[in-house]
Amino acid sequence: MSDIDTPAVPRFDTKVVVVLRDDLAAWQELNVTAFLMSGIATSAPDLVGEPYVDADGATSLPMLRQPVIILTADAALLRSARAKAAAREDVALAVYTRELFSTSHDAANRAAVAAVATADLDLVGIALRGPKNVVDRIVKGAAFHA
Repeated sequence: MSDIDTPAVPRFDTKVVVVLRDDLAAWQELNVTAFLMSGIATSAPDLVGEPYVDADGATSLPMLRQPVIILTADAALLRSARAKAAAREDVALAVYTRELFSTSHDAANRAAVAAVATADLDLVGIALRGPKNVVDRIVKGAAFHA
């Protein structure tokens, strides 16, 4: 498809942001981002697009329809952003805690989070999807991932 055939770039009224703790190893950043985005992908039925089909007809899975911004922050900003997001009905929130690095399946992940009070969660990442201006205010102070 040439640029001439490309449909107009859609304007999104929501924003998807992943905020990673600023002290993670590279493998941890990738792991946390993948898990958090799997949560965001399930947060709205229209968030995932159609399957991809190449010129030979081979099909690949659909992906998110909109861009994802990756940011970094310290533990305090992560806690604050999680609290602000959780207080809003118009923001989808996924969390990843340090304990999840030592679990090996979904039930163990959920049990690890359930064992800790909200204020005591050792957050290493969060993902948000909500109105652009709201998400921007929630993550204010976080830096673009380098």
